[in-house]
Amino acid sequence: MPALDTEQAAARQWFEHLRDLICAEFTSIEREAGSDADFAYTAWDRTEPDRSAADDTAGEFGGGVRGVMKGKVFEKVGVNVSTVAGNFEGDFARTIHGAGDNPGFFATGISLVAHMANPHAPAVHMNCRFLVTTKRWFGGGADLNPPLPYDEDTADFHATLQSACDRHDPAYYPRYRQWADDYFYIPHRQVHRGVGGIFYDHLEGDFAANLAFTQDVGRAFLDAFPRIVRRRMDTPFSPDDIAQMLAWRGRYAEFNLVYDRGTLFGLKTGGNIDAILMSLPPLATWS
Repeated sequence: MPALDTEQAAARQWFEHLRDLICAEFTSIEREAGSDADFAYTAWDRTEPDRSAADDTAGEFGGGVRGVMKGKVFEKVGVNVSTVAGNFEGDFARTIHGAGDNPGFFATGISLVAHMANPHAPAVHMNCRFLVTTKRWFGGGADLNPPLPYDEDTADFHATLQSACDRHDPAYYPRYRQWADDYFYIPHRQVHRGVGGIFYDHLEGDFAANLAFTQDVGRAFLDAFPRIVRRRMDTPFSPDDIAQMLAWRGRYAEFNLVYDRGTLFGLKTGGNIDAILMSLPPLATWS
């Protein structure tokens, strides 16, 4: 793919560094539980949707690395990073900020989903990204998805994210918390996907300031979520708890397959199918 400019390279470097920090911390949790589970990494190259994968274009449009671990604490966790470029297709381009008149784009980011073995330990989603069309912006956030919610965990997660937001702008947290509540909602079930978090998009203008905020969001996630996992991962659970977790996972899958913008973005831009759908739980039920 074309050489990255200074901003693109800085964003990519941070997302890959954050991936390394998160994977190391999650692996440490597995070791604390007496597990030797580790991440398996698979690299992939992006192809333009209208090009054959057999074309000799390896690396021309970027790609990414899919990391997946299946362990004792993390039943399934995926941590993906990608840096891609190319052109949005037709009508889809008009749905993307700044791409209506020029379909060319660059995107780099990290995406994470963890499904836990213990139903008392919450599932979680986090992603951060930097996109370039005719505009440049950051987006992302994190949200907690417990099958069996604890007020202590919800308060801890939100307080840590609020602290990160307040270091940059006291208006960020209430605005981005509401955005998450509005976005992570399942209309056909009339329920929220979890207990919320923050969600932001189209954060443009001062690159250095916006990168610093995005970095603090990643650090806040790395602070809060492992602490909550360690708090709950050894909690005794019953068959009824497992049943509730599996039913809740069905709701999670419904949201990601029907409403999630990230899933659609990946499918519309020639992303790796396994990386896009790594958000789906390993087991779920519907009744």
